Amino acid sequence: MPLVTSTEMFKKAYEGGYAIGAFNVNNMEIIQGIVEAAKEESAPLILQVSAGARKYANPIYLRKMVEAAVLDSNLPICLHLDHGDTYALCKDSIDGGFSSVMIDASHYSLQENIRITKEVVKYAHDHNVVVEAELGRLAGIEDAINVSAKDASYTNPDDVQEFVTKTGVDSLAIAIGTSHGAYKFKPGTKPQLRFDVLEEVERRLPGFPIVLHGSSSVPPQLVKTINEFGGAMPDAIGIPEEMLRRAASMAVCKINIDSDLRLACTAAIRQHFAENPSHFDPRQYLGPAREAVKQIVKHKLINVLGCNGRA
Repeated sequence: MPLVTSTEMFKKAYEGGYAIGAFNVNNMEIIQGIVEAAKEESAPLILQVSAGARKYANPIYLRKMVEAAVLDSNLPICLHLDHGDTYALCKDSIDGGFSSVMIDASHYSLQENIRITKEVVKYAHDHNVVVEAELGRLAGIEDAINVSAKDASYTNPDDVQEFVTKTGVDSLAIAIGTSHGAYKFKPGTKPQLRFDVLEEVERRLPGFPIVLHGSSSVPPQLVKTINEFGGAMPDAIGIPEEMLRRAASMAVCKINIDSDLRLACTAAIRQHFAENPSHFDPRQYLGPAREAVKQIVKHKLINVLGCNGRA
């Protein structure tokens, strides 16, 4: 089975009231942990590569490892560029074999966002690649994404029809209160998602796949493990999983998850070295890290996304 686009995945997810997990990948062990979890749970997958991951691991290596995952698992897997910020980056990813790209021109005016997105869509569709774009801006820090709280903005439902119609984009990331990174909300606060915005977007774009970025939920047990074994991670409250599950039952067909994977990796490695300080073989500590990624992904597939058994 070759790499696939997200088109059929999103159609089934919209009709079935669940979402596809879009997991960021940076190395072999993370890819293996995600894919092993999806294989055991028979779940479709989107494996996504950020600009930072491209610089770290080289997109050729990452693409070949994802292609190996397809051969090993026989799962429908989409390879996606996450937060491509230029036409050139999107074009390079398309030419390099990605089956999906995101053009994020959300920091521009609406009309400039439309112009840039339309240009990417034209090239992508000519090469049988699908495109995700973004309206609204999420706060937080992740890789090269750095948006302050004062610069963040909810998606304006009045803009979505014009944007989708003029660009021809295949899916749309919206801002309804999620945020990038691990440190989302202080203890004592009550995270809220703007389901009124999501409902209005769904009303204006019936049947159209919506995407949520910044949807890691920072499991408390991972924070505890990191702090216990030499970390210095402050308490943080992530997006409540029941809110993400509700969004997945609506128009949201893709939910991005990155920070949870990094936390799982870090917790397992720190615990391993605390218990085995003399180890120096990378296989000894990356093996537990891979297993930790696998377990957090299994949890997300079943309890948050609802896409287990949907491959």
